[in-house]
Amino acid sequence: MFSVLFKLSWFFEQEKKRYLIAVLLLLAANVTEILPPWIIGRTIDYINTGTLTRKLLTEILVFFVGLTVVGYMIHYFWRYLLFNGSQLLESLMRRKLMAKFLTMSPSFYEKNRTGDLMARATNDLSAIRQTVGFGILTLIDSTTFMATIILMMGFTISWKLTLFALLPLPFLALVEQKLGKLIHERYTVSQDAFGDMNDDVLESIEGIRVTRAFAQEDNLNNKFFAMTTDVVNKFMHVERLDALFKPLTIIVTMLSFIIALGYGSFLVNQGEITIGGLITFNVYLNMLVWPMFAIGLLFNIMQRGNASLDRVMAVLDEQDVLLDPVDAVIPDGHQVAFQHVDFQYPLSETANLTDINIQVEAGQTLGIVGPTGSGKTTLIKQILKEYPVGQGNISLGGHVIQHMTKVDVRKKIGYVSQENILFSRTVKENIKFGRPDATDEEIQHAIHLANFTEDVRRLPQGLETLVGEKGIAISGGQKQRISIARAMIKDPEILILDDSLSAVDAKTETAIISNIQQSRRGKTTVIATHRLSAVQHADLIVVMDRGKIVQQGRHQELLQSGGWYKEQFDRQQLGEEEL
Repeated sequence: MFSVLFKLSWFFEQEKKRYLIAVLLLLAANVTEILPPWIIGRTIDYINTGTLTRKLLTEILVFFVGLTVVGYMIHYFWRYLLFNGSQLLESLMRRKLMAKFLTMSPSFYEKNRTGDLMARATNDLSAIRQTVGFGILTLIDSTTFMATIILMMGFTISWKLTLFALLPLPFLALVEQKLGKLIHERYTVSQDAFGDMNDDVLESIEGIRVTRAFAQEDNLNNKFFAMTTDVVNKFMHVERLDALFKPLTIIVTMLSFIIALGYGSFLVNQGEITIGGLITFNVYLNMLVWPMFAIGLLFNIMQRGNASLDRVMAVLDEQDVLLDPVDAVIPDGHQVAFQHVDFQYPLSETANLTDINIQVEAGQTLGIVGPTGSGKTTLIKQILKEYPVGQGNISLGGHVIQHMTKVDVRKKIGYVSQENILFSRTVKENIKFGRPDATDEEIQHAIHLANFTEDVRRLPQGLETLVGEKGIAISGGQKQRISIARAMIKDPEILILDDSLSAVDAKTETAIISNIQQSRRGKTTVIATHRLSAVQHADLIVVMDRGKIVQQGRHQELLQSGGWYKEQFDRQQLGEEEL
């Protein structure tokens, strides 16, 4: 049960001063809480024997007031230290998770659903925070506070009465340990179900346009209803076990009260304890209700925290398939070369790239064309170092890409993906994402290169227009040009356009390509596209088919050699003439 605390020992070591002071203050708080019942019992005995004087009563009242003030201050500081520490841990682990999410390769996201990762970064971290906050509190109160009360009952009143009254406690601890193990198992299952539901909600919101287009609202609503019902049922399995703790504690406490009242009355009649002592004993016994209840909470909180920590650590311990080299080199040029490269995705059953050989000198433009699924994007992902290199070598600036860090490779590259992912911010903020320190003049220049100037003027708030989540508030062509401007403002040594002109008309495409040619003299450009007009100017065009290069050369050379390129060019020319 307490393994979660050992797993978090690195944090307690880091914050040992905070937790040491908090524990000492908690122990001091225990003393301030157990003194009042003892004083009450002595006062009752003074009254019973007629020895309570005005002076003594005044001293007792002053002591009570002073004890209350001191107790308040002690409680304030230990709560601040303890619960502030739990917030620090949650924040620290959330930052670690975010850093992990940002550095992991695509293969990690192929294995893990977004909704489940969100659940680990929210619900699971909340459970861990509870463990190192409220969990530590219940641990201290269920041990030291209980021990302090029992010692006071035994030493100041009667050991015999204390032993008899506490006989039901071992039964409580045994049952709660069994319940704690069951809670751990069921809580893990419920958190997994919550992650599945999160993922389903995320997909439903992202695909809302498709859902409405196919009139699937009712079907999705029914599916979500069934899923939420399943999640509720799984959480209720946990809560049913959790609900057993308090009634069980109450029953055990009542048994202790019955024993204390019966046997205590007998001891009073025998003259072994006083009436004040019996009253104090019952007050102490009543104070034991919270520590005994805390035992139940402790099992519950620790088991939930343990299950959640295991889920979070499973992500943090995940090793990236792309590890940076120890002695990394920094590329000083922007030539791109593939030498006999073979590649296969981790989950693929067949080769995705076979014997790829390409040489692109600095300042040249490479065009990549081919039918859908031919391997164009896969080839580009090799340049971006998103997956481990298979067979062969890929080099940038004359250095093998395996000898470079992911960050160094991507610093040289401006990338426009075919998905055109935008953030739920303004147009200006999305463009500046490529270079946060860009000036307004540089932003305007990037917008001009992306042929987006007129569109900005037509937007409701110009550059300050919110694009909505993933750019839902603007058109596909506008999203593509904002993405291009975001890459162009970086002024990268290598610019990669992955089918990023498909949503613009031929005139706009021509303007963008012309701007890229003029602004990127001496820099390398890679363009993957279905529209051959975008790569006619390229220094080298490769035609992909089923992961292989079936043709390569310049535009005129490929037209003369016939094959897929000539056929596709004729079709596209015919289509433009019909328009």
